[in-house]
Amino acid sequence: MALIAPTPKVVNCKVSRMFNPDHNASPFNAIPPIVVALVVIILGIEIVFQVAAAGFIGGGSGVAWRILAWSQFGFSDPVFEWMRTNETYPASGLWRFFTYAFLHESMVHAVFASVLLLAIGKFVGERFKSIHVLLIFFVASSVGALAYGLVLDNNRPLVGAYPGVYGLLGAFTWVLWIGAAGDRAGQIAAFRLIAFLAGLQLLFQIIGLGGYEWVADLFGFVAGFAMCFALAPGALRRWLNRSRSR
Repeated sequence: MALIAPTPKVVNCKVSRMFNPDHNASPFNAIPPIVVALVVIILGIEIVFQVAAAGFIGGGSGVAWRILAWSQFGFSDPVFEWMRTNETYPASGLWRFFTYAFLHESMVHAVFASVLLLAIGKFVGERFKSIHVLLIFFVASSVGALAYGLVLDNNRPLVGAYPGVYGLLGAFTWVLWIGAAGDRAGQIAAFRLIAFLAGLQLLFQIIGLGGYEWVADLFGFVAGFAMCFALAPGALRRWLNRSRSR
């Protein structure tokens, strides 16, 4: 049976829906199930840590479950440097590039990450396929961890979903940026949110309330933004056409 290629009208409709979603749709139904699943895992793990710390499970060792999880599944720069030095990359070291995203420092840390993940994931999920949302989250997480290991010399484990969330924020920014094509002011405005967050993290760093996780967040954002050129339908072609027309 011959395959029927989609007509330009159909393709244009798909692109139109990507940048002009149905704003009358239920805000809860629009959240991709994969994003909800990520949040359930994040909060589920955190609840286990809280219950263990309270002594309800795990006995006397329950209090140390969080630290033990960090040591085995958090991204560790010393472990990363050992792998690079010995040119040995065991699974126990590689999975840290992804598993660290499900561990957090506290309930507040996990809840705030989950709220951001739901909010930004909903927006990105309205414009990209669920599998693309998941891909952005994990690629941004891994790129953020890689940057954390290459740029810094830090013994503190990297934990938290924030580099992945910043990857989705990169996709969010890309959608605003590409939607403002031809409007220089609008394209610059698309980066206001990341500029604000970067400035806030810098302030926290100056007053001693923040660590160096911002490096992973920043590179996660860049990874998420860059991935959209390949993941969005016809995005690369439109960008090339726009560049040639200048």
